[in-house]
Amino acid sequence: MMASSDRNTATTATLAAAVDVLQLIGEPTRVRLLALLDGQELTVAEMVTVTQIAQSSVSTHLGKLREAGLVRDRKAGASTFYALNDGAMPASARKVWELMRAEVRDGMLEADRSRSQKVLRAREGAGSWPEVAAGEMDRHWSPGRTWESLACVLTGFARLGDVVDVGSGDGSVAQLLCPRARSWTCVDKSARVLSAARERLAGAKHVRFVAGEAQGLPLERGAFDEALMLHVLTQVEQPAEALAESARVLRPGGMLAVATLDAHAHAEATAAYGDVHPGFAPAALRRMIVRAGLEVESCEVSCRDRRPPHYGVITAFATKPGRRKGRA
Repeated sequence: MMASSDRNTATTATLAAAVDVLQLIGEPTRVRLLALLDGQELTVAEMVTVTQIAQSSVSTHLGKLREAGLVRDRKAGASTFYALNDGAMPASARKVWELMRAEVRDGMLEADRSRSQKVLRAREGAGSWPEVAAGEMDRHWSPGRTWESLACVLTGFARLGDVVDVGSGDGSVAQLLCPRARSWTCVDKSARVLSAARERLAGAKHVRFVAGEAQGLPLERGAFDEALMLHVLTQVEQPAEALAESARVLRPGGMLAVATLDAHAHAEATAAYGDVHPGFAPAALRRMIVRAGLEVESCEVSCRDRRPPHYGVITAFATKPGRRKGRA
C-alpha cells in the first residue's frame, strides 16, 4: 500500500503538471499561435506578418510551446517551419487544446486564419513581401519599416523657425525635430522632466529650457513662428487658457499644431497618466482654438489606437492672422 506521503507527492506532481499545462495554453498569444499552426506550417516571419506580434515575442512563445511538445519544427533549406505537434503532443496538453479548439470562437483567431491563407497563397505563388502585404502595409512589420524610421525621414522636409514646445516632456519630440528649427524652446512645469530633457538635448546649442505652466507661459508675446502642443490639453485645468497663451506667443502668420485625445468614456484610466479631461470633441476643440484668436486649418480625428478601448487622437492646425515675415 502506498504511504500517505507518497500519495501526497504523487498528487502534488499531478497537480503541478496540470497547472503547468493550463498556464502554458492559457496565455492568449500562445493560443493564437496554436490556432494558427493547427493544420498548416508557417515560418516565424509569416506568423509575425499574420499576427502583428513582435518577432522576439513570437520566437519566445514558440520556444515554450516546442519545449512542452505542443509544436514541432521542420528545417527546409534556410527556413524553419512550425506546425502543431499532432503526432506526439502530450496527452494532457492534447485534451486541453482539443477542448479549446472545439469551444472557442473568436474574431481575432478567425482574422488570423484568414490572413494566413493570404500568406500561404503568396508563398505558393512566390509572392514578394509587398505582394503579401498589399492593401495592409500599415498593419504589417518588416525589418526597419517602423513609424519611427518614417518620422525620421519626413522631418527632413521640415523647415521650422523659432519653435515653442509647450509641455515638452523629456525632449523626445524636440530631439527629432529641433535639428530642422532655427531655435527650440522646451516648456514644462516639471523640473525633473526638464532635467531629463536637458540631458537628452545636451548637444543642441539652439535649444533652451523654461520652467512654466501652459496656462501662463513665461514667454514674450509674438516671439515664435510655431507652437507645438502634444497631448497637453487633457492635462491642464483650463485648456482654453493654454490655447490662448500659445496664440499669444505666436508671431503673425505663425502656426499652432495640436494633438490631443478625442472625447472618450474612460476618464478613470487616463487619469493614471495625468489627464484631468476625458478628451475633447473636435467641434469643441475647434471652438476653443477660434476663441484663442487663431484661424483653424483642420481639426479632426486623424487616427485611433488599435488596442481597446481604441482611443481617438485629434490633430489640429491653426494659424495666427497676419502676414508671416521672412526668416533670417
